[in-house]
Amino acid sequence: MSAPAATEPRPNSGGISGPPEAPLVLDTDPPKPLGFRDQFSFWANLGVSLIGFSGAAAFLQPYGYPQLSLIAASLAIAIGTVVGTAMVAVSGLPGAATGAPAMALLRGLFGTKLSYLPTGMNIVQCVGWGVFELTVIAMGIEKLTDGKGPHWLYVVIAGVVTTAMSLRPLGMLRILRRYVTIAVGVAMLYFTVQLVRAGVPDLTEGSWKGFLPVVDASVALAVSWVPLASDYTRHSRDGKTAFWGALGGYSTTGIWCSLLGILALAQTKPDQDVFDTLLGISAGWLFFAVLVVREVDQSFANVYSTAMSIQNLVPRLDRRFICVAVGALVTGFAMLIDDFSKYESFLYLIGSVFVPLLGVTAVDWFLGRGRTAWNLGQDAPARWAMLVPWVLGFAVYQLINPGSIGWWARFWTDVQDTLNVHPQSWTSATLFAFAASALGTLALVRLDRARTAGRKTR
Repeated sequence: MSAPAATEPRPNSGGISGPPEAPLVLDTDPPKPLGFRDQFSFWANLGVSLIGFSGAAAFLQPYGYPQLSLIAASLAIAIGTVVGTAMVAVSGLPGAATGAPAMALLRGLFGTKLSYLPTGMNIVQCVGWGVFELTVIAMGIEKLTDGKGPHWLYVVIAGVVTTAMSLRPLGMLRILRRYVTIAVGVAMLYFTVQLVRAGVPDLTEGSWKGFLPVVDASVALAVSWVPLASDYTRHSRDGKTAFWGALGGYSTTGIWCSLLGILALAQTKPDQDVFDTLLGISAGWLFFAVLVVREVDQSFANVYSTAMSIQNLVPRLDRRFICVAVGALVTGFAMLIDDFSKYESFLYLIGSVFVPLLGVTAVDWFLGRGRTAWNLGQDAPARWAMLVPWVLGFAVYQLINPGSIGWWARFWTDVQDTLNVHPQSWTSATLFAFAASALGTLALVRLDRARTAGRKTR
């Protein structure tokens, strides 16, 4: 693994012949074959999601606010998605520079042992979202087949395909660039043209009161990829390729997907959902099938990043073995879990820890020890002080957005009352938590510099 102050990298043999492929173990120097088009197509595919279509209602009418006008919702989505994607792109720069996956990078930030804490959280999060994605794929197939066929079979098929993709991740990215991205673009364009031809509602009818909450929600949707970004940017040819590929790819299709969902929602009948509207378009089943098949790149990303996280705990364990085990685990859970209401809230709670973590990581990487003195080896010493701004940012996030898990939300609501701090329409849990952790880390960086200067003068 090529990294500042890390152990010497080993050649990328890995037992895989043919085109460059991801290493099998953590301490192998990764190949860097991915250019701008590879990164752009990968992130562009992640920006399109069936969940994005079905979640359009939350963007058009955020909870507690009147319905937004189409122009207000569109602008809020565009701003939030670009800001959130920029944060994802920044989070991928250390991986592009060092060749280290996302959780292994945290050895430099916290030390090896302390990095296991966020690593464990990321494993739980990735497994959870992998389960969620397999269920979404199965539901999409059921829409195509009009409910025919057993649900478990669709889950198993999606799980097998997902696992197979994770065994050769760089090969999968090449397939995305050559074939899938084009097919998805055609499908999106077809649905857009047909929905526009059917008639666009008045763009100005509605309110602007929920504008900032929708911006925040759009930021949060994109930022959910932060703890996974370096797992893929580590294979980029350089940092510019990684940054602009992620920013351009995800923001383009992320905005497009959300706006298409809103447009479809405006034409959805009361007894239907957005998927019914898309399937009701002439030849809509064909293009909807493309989007359903494409959804496996979401489950692939979660399974593969789970394997990358596990390798931070067990560096010499073969990636292929981990991927098969994780794929089987995710598939099994997807067949057992049928109520996602509380499950999804739990996943969002875990995800909220990574927003402030990005603030700590970015500041220490660019302004602190990151680019010159991070130790990514097995012997990286603990940096306990870096936990302080991370916890601070997490607390700020919970004060503004306690979530919907009963006991947890009640606790933070009581804290709000005690401190007389209550969220307003202009407060952003994501951005405020990021700012709090970043400022806290900046204070530590300056203190560290002062101590270093003091030692030199003695």
